[in-house]
Amino acid sequence: MKLSIIRSACGSLRMHPARPGSRVSGFTRRWQPVGPVSGRLVIRAASAASSGGTNPKVSVNFGKRSRKDDGFECDSSLSEVVQSTKEAMLALQRRHSTVQPLLAIVQAGEDDSLLEISKKISGRIGLNITQICLTKECSEDEIVEEVLKLNEDPRVHGVHLRLPPASLTSRVLNALKPEKDVDGISDLNMGRLVRGDLSKGFVPPRASAVLDLLEKLDAPLEGKTVLLVGGEGPFVVALQCLIERSGLVALKSHWSSKSLQSQVMQADAVVLLGAENMDVLPTWVRPGAAVIRCEPTLETDDHTIEMSSKSGLEYLTAAYRTRNVVRSCSRWLQAQQYQPWHLHCLKLQPLTPVPSDIEISRAQTPKPVNQLAEEIGLLPEELEAYGRSKAKVRLSLLDRLHKQPNGKYVLVAGITPTPLGEGKSTVTIGLVQALSAHLKLNSFACLRQPSQGPTFGVKGGAAGGGYAQVIPMEEFNLHLTGDIHAITAANNLVAAAIDARMLHEATQSDKALFNRLVPSVNGVRRFSPIQISRLHRLGINKIDPASLTPQEVSTFVRLDLDPSKITWQRVVDTNDRFLRKITVGQASTEKGQIRETGFDIAVASEIMAILALADSLEDMKTRLARMVVGTSRSGQPVSTEDLGVSGALVVLMKDAIKPTLMQTLEGTPVFVHAGPFANIAHGNSSVLADKLALKLVGRDGFVVTEAGFGADIGMEKFFNIKCRTSGLRPDVVVLVATVRALKMHGGGPNVSAGAPLSREYIDENLSLVAGGCRSNLRKQIQITHLFGVPVVVALNVFKTDTQAEIELVCQMAKECGASDAVPCHHWAQGGRGSLDLAHAVNQAASRPNNFQFLYNIEMPIVEKIRTIAKKVYGADDIELSPEAVAQIDYYTQQGYGSLPICMAKTHLSLSHMPDKKGVPTGFVLPIRDVRASIGAGFIYPLVGTMSTMPGLPTRPCFYDIDLDPVTEEITGLF
Repeated sequence: MKLSIIRSACGSLRMHPARPGSRVSGFTRRWQPVGPVSGRLVIRAASAASSGGTNPKVSVNFGKRSRKDDGFECDSSLSEVVQSTKEAMLALQRRHSTVQPLLAIVQAGEDDSLLEISKKISGRIGLNITQICLTKECSEDEIVEEVLKLNEDPRVHGVHLRLPPASLTSRVLNALKPEKDVDGISDLNMGRLVRGDLSKGFVPPRASAVLDLLEKLDAPLEGKTVLLVGGEGPFVVALQCLIERSGLVALKSHWSSKSLQSQVMQADAVVLLGAENMDVLPTWVRPGAAVIRCEPTLETDDHTIEMSSKSGLEYLTAAYRTRNVVRSCSRWLQAQQYQPWHLHCLKLQPLTPVPSDIEISRAQTPKPVNQLAEEIGLLPEELEAYGRSKAKVRLSLLDRLHKQPNGKYVLVAGITPTPLGEGKSTVTIGLVQALSAHLKLNSFACLRQPSQGPTFGVKGGAAGGGYAQVIPMEEFNLHLTGDIHAITAANNLVAAAIDARMLHEATQSDKALFNRLVPSVNGVRRFSPIQISRLHRLGINKIDPASLTPQEVSTFVRLDLDPSKITWQRVVDTNDRFLRKITVGQASTEKGQIRETGFDIAVASEIMAILALADSLEDMKTRLARMVVGTSRSGQPVSTEDLGVSGALVVLMKDAIKPTLMQTLEGTPVFVHAGPFANIAHGNSSVLADKLALKLVGRDGFVVTEAGFGADIGMEKFFNIKCRTSGLRPDVVVLVATVRALKMHGGGPNVSAGAPLSREYIDENLSLVAGGCRSNLRKQIQITHLFGVPVVVALNVFKTDTQAEIELVCQMAKECGASDAVPCHHWAQGGRGSLDLAHAVNQAASRPNNFQFLYNIEMPIVEKIRTIAKKVYGADDIELSPEAVAQIDYYTQQGYGSLPICMAKTHLSLSHMPDKKGVPTGFVLPIRDVRASIGAGFIYPLVGTMSTMPGLPTRPCFYDIDLDPVTEEITGLF
């Protein structure tokens, strides 16, 4: 007996019209919103035993019928699936009211029969459908291209490939994301089904429908035989697997089998697959047996759609497919929530003596970055891989986890360092290795990206050292993901725009400038958006270029930059002392526009400071636009937006704003992002890296970030500038000290980079150590207490330190006010060597703190400078040069008086005198000039002479750096 769909008395089934489709590249995309459907669906069927001997179409009994109040009448199996899916949909939408599951149907040709069936089912559930019609002759490439688009569309939760079998190639099937493969036909989902793991995969809906029909037969089939005739491919495999898992015996046969008749006569149920024109005679079927045909034809007339059992099966299949779409949507929403970490840490086998940093790094194989990302709860779409071991993380993570509580926030600072550095980066990495790999607490390190200047100069890299490193250290210390190169390009684009604009203004009339700045295109002259913004700032509220008066044209086109007051310099990421002062414009083509300028090192660019302080792409765009590059002859500030270049800067920086994910030697996560100078800028890694990490670690996790130089510089700026910008509040400060630096502050000989250490630094000397503790260490602890944050002293132990020296430092640090003080052996032992520090930090973070800023942001600029000088540096007072006084008055007049202060002074002393160690007293801090980074958002007073372009020493690091051309291994980096 055939199945029928009988239309209601009102005529044709009402469907919502598709939105007009546009044919692109050989296919039409049609979006089908689905609502309630009028009309009745009646499925009638009879068992094989009662169908008679003359009808070759033997059908299955689909069970009892049920009637809904809205007139939708259907078989009980279909009704149950639709109802349960509708309930799941309602439950999903109660939790997420704005989410609407969407099924995309990709097909060859424009046959709408499946779409009509899907719309009827989806209309009862509340599901949306979109149909993509490719040409019948579509190629594999075209199919894959469309599948990949659907993969990346977050609105699409399921994809059904209604394509000829020849088009369902392995490449096509496996191009589809398994989580959107609601037909369960990709290799991965099929493997999950065979293995019995359906927590992530899907059961093919047609197989579910057939199994449902078998289970609804009048006689129980447990232990009985189901014969599958014909068919190949994933569907047959899935069906056979499900039948056997249900306690039935599944046998397979082919239409050409000579024993087909006897096999059919012995089977309790027969499923006909594949050949559409093939059938079995009713006389072959034993009484009471069921026959299910999966591939019959469809016949229609003007009033009734007559269908064989296949059409009933199509509706049931469509119902199961919509169930899979709802499940896919539910899984997607679950994946959007915070995910617990499943961190697989890497094992360390420390050697004695400790090998070189690069040997240690190379001996450890880092995890693939996508594996690390999955372990810490990042979604695949949030990752942009740069090779195997590093990746950018998209800022959409902040939106996804915006309700997730932040973890604990730890700052690593230090006492006033020697020129050799005291190992803050190493302590930072050792601490997170101890927290995550050994205490099993989620933790993230957030580090600055190192400049290549020091890497090839004298200091070397900044990946940590020994068994506390970021790996691969070569990639960390060199180009990484190109952020510094992007900053260099953006900075130098501004410099080029400045000089070019001055040249054109000096050599053209107002009219010529206007015609070139606002060119006529196809007879129409229009202002660009950035030019309209400039007009508004000038008080000219016009958008028609022809309406400007001659005076308005002149005001608009002339920036009138004063060459002597241009503050913007070019940058390069190399220590090149001969670029500190240069002359540009000497070629004859520049028509006498000669001026003196110079280069800074790239990390001293204001764009780097902006990158570190921006909290979104929009915020970075705003900050880049308001950067002041100089002053006009009339005394007005000129910004990058006035130059018309700010939009291009955002384009150059759009990828740089994303933090880079890497890992430590023990496989714990690290964000590397931004690297501003700690003297003329704030010297901290990015706000965004910290915010992303604080969400990822969870409420009980730790984010450990580092401030440049000593606590008097990097930490003070971290609190007063970075924390004001981010709104974040630290829980603990880790203050790094070394016996070497304490001896220097206690009266030891001078320490110089590249020179051998004096005996005092190699032999035990408790009096020098005690002197350093009573002076510089005590002062730095006191500075920390000014901000109300508990401090833990981490003694970075060197192999020349004696046990007596170590114990003395820890004892005196506690006497000076530290919450705790512990020795750290991470350089030689990895995370295990920093377990005491990890315990101390965990304990200190659980205590309440009373964080406060050092000064009120609305205080006058002079008073903010005086507060830092007296309370942090210990100065008696400040002394302002006439130039500094004039600049302060100018910035106050321009409305910049409420910006925070970023002191630019030497890092080698608490005072402005690098050779004054310990705690200098009785000095007045000289302020020779005051400048502003308006885009970054701070005023920076210059204390003494500050170089923004380092030079190379007599024997730079590059003497030892080389590459093996055979193995491509780098040597000499440290």
